[in-house]
Formats: sequence, C-alpha cells, structure tokens
Amino acid sequence: MAQSMASMAGLHGSSQAVLLGSLQLSGSTRLAGAAGASQSAVARPGLTIRASAEPETSRRAMLGLVAAGIATGSFVQAVLADATPIKVGPPPPPSGGLPGTLNSDQPRDLDLPYKDRFYLQPLSPSEAAARAKESAKEILNVKGFIDKKAWPYVQNDLRLRAEYLRYDLNTVISAKPKDQKKPLKDLTGKLFDTISSLDHAAKIKSTPEAEKYYAETVSALNEVLAKLG
Repeated sequence: MAQSMASMAGLHGSSQAVLLGSLQLSGSTRLAGAAGASQSAVARPGLTIRASAEPETSRRAMLGLVAAGIATGSFVQAVLADATPIKVGPPPPPSGGLPGTLNSDQPRDLDLPYKDRFYLQPLSPSEAAARAKESAKEILNVKGFIDKKAWPYVQNDLRLRAEYLRYDLNTVISAKPKDQKKPLKDLTGKLFDTISSLDHAAKIKSTPEAEKYYAETVSALNEVLAKLG
C-alpha cells in the first residue's frame, strides 16, 4: 500500500515537472514570437522612413542643379554683356591684299641657286629706289654696333640690308637707259666689295679694319645714291 502511494506521488511529481517544462517552453516561444513581432513592427517604420527619404534627397539634388544652372546662365550673360566685339573683315585678295604679299602667288624657280632665286618683294623702279635709300640708311646705322664691338649685330644688319639693296639696285639699273647702266653697275660692284670687306672685318672682330671699310662703304653708298636721283 505504501509502495503504491509512493509510486503515485512520483508519477504526480513527474507529470508536474513535465507540465512546468512545457509551460516554460511555450512561454519562451511566445515571448520570442512577441519579440520578433515587435522587432518586425519596429523595423517596418524604419524601412518606410528610408523609402521616403530617397525622393527627398533626389528632390534636393534636382533643386541644387537647377539653382546652379541659373547662376551659371546669369554669369555667362554678364560676361557676354561686358565683352567687346571684334570685327572680322573679309579675306584679302589672292595677291597683293596685305603688305609683303604681292609675290605670294608667283611661282618660284627651284632649279636656280639660292642666291639667284626670287624671294623679295618686286617693286617699280621708283619704289625700288626709295627702298634702296632706306636700306642704305640701315647700313650706315651699323656704326653704333662697330663702336660697341657688337660684331654679330654688324654682320646680321649688313647681310640683311645688303640683300634688299642689291635686289633694288638691279631693278633700278634694269630700267635705266643703256648708256647709264654700265657706270651704275660699276659703282654697285664697288659698293658690295666694300660691304663684303666690312662683313669680313666684323667676322674677325677687327676694329681698325671695320672702321676703314665702314668709311669706304659710306663713300660708295653716296656715289650710288647720287646716281639714283
């Protein structure tokens, strides 16, 4: 009898323990479910907020772009209003539209030596005589470089102006009467001999020879210019 009562008490205790365990499990499951539900309930408003923030950001970016475009347009209009217009004329004629282009369309004889090729501006005899006088003045101005012993400048000016002078004197001589051509050619040859000697004196950097041949060049130039009229 006592044994049967003890077994009944043990079964009752074990059944209570099982019942309490099931209650604890169901309670924890409910709490977990409630917690998950609360988390999902809380998470949903967060997702809704993020979704509503993206259009707001895009709207702000668009407004910023519009404002920047308006400001840029105003700046460009202000710059254009202050700009000074530049008048562009029509293109020059094919030949002779600008100084130094009278011979731009003339063919070059490439078979000739360099010294005989035509490359200077052709002028009439009277204009060639005027330019020859200007070249003579430039040649006379090398005296300042001789005094300073600036020999490269002496050579550069002599060679540049001598080429113009030679070309213009040939133009003038070709227009002279036959009886005046030979005396003028002789004077021209003497002139360029002295110019070559002056160039050599500058090359060897000799002040005494440069002064000597400069004086001879001045004398020869005066004789030639006297014949030009």
